[in-house]
Amino acid sequence: MENWIIEVMNSYGYIGILLLIALENIFPPIPSEVILTFSGFLTTTSDATVIGVIIFSTIGSVVGAIVLYGIGLLLDVHRLEKIVDRWGHILRLTRKDIRKADAWFHKFGVWAVLVGRLVPLVRSLISIPAGMAHMNFGVFLLFTTIGSLIWNSILVNVGAAVGSSWSTIAGYMDTYSNVVVIILAVLFVLFVMWFIRSRKK
Repeated sequence: MENWIIEVMNSYGYIGILLLIALENIFPPIPSEVILTFSGFLTTTSDATVIGVIIFSTIGSVVGAIVLYGIGLLLDVHRLEKIVDRWGHILRLTRKDIRKADAWFHKFGVWAVLVGRLVPLVRSLISIPAGMAHMNFGVFLLFTTIGSLIWNSILVNVGAAVGSSWSTIAGYMDTYSNVVVIILAVLFVLFVMWFIRSRKK
């Protein structure tokens, strides 16, 4: 996959970066670490600039986030309640649980979107609950742009700074991503166990 990503960026420049980052947001398995650090490296060997790469990658991030936000709108609370009515007994979920989660996102969703953009996997998926909660679209765009701009700026500048050693940095970031995913998986399992036990009590 890395060779394909590099080929696309070499062939299509800024537009290739934009499209790859948009895809990365929609399909998290595509590694943004490789895209962004190599994009930074490209600024040392081509006419591309750090500012240009950051701008186009951030546009790509926002485009991908909007797509997932739209999916979230289709999976709104009312649809989830219907699903829970039919299948909720399997996970011991009720309409009340869905409403609590929705209320939590209405209260803390803005910060969840902002901070989530700096966490692998979460940075993509956080757009879905934002859509489900019908977060104000302008606010969603603002905080998505800010969070994405921070993440993209860091990796692009690191790639530009280390030059041909960009792949080493991408490797470190990939390890960071894997550790975060494992931690999130463990936390999810612990949450499910706690939730089931609390419902039994």
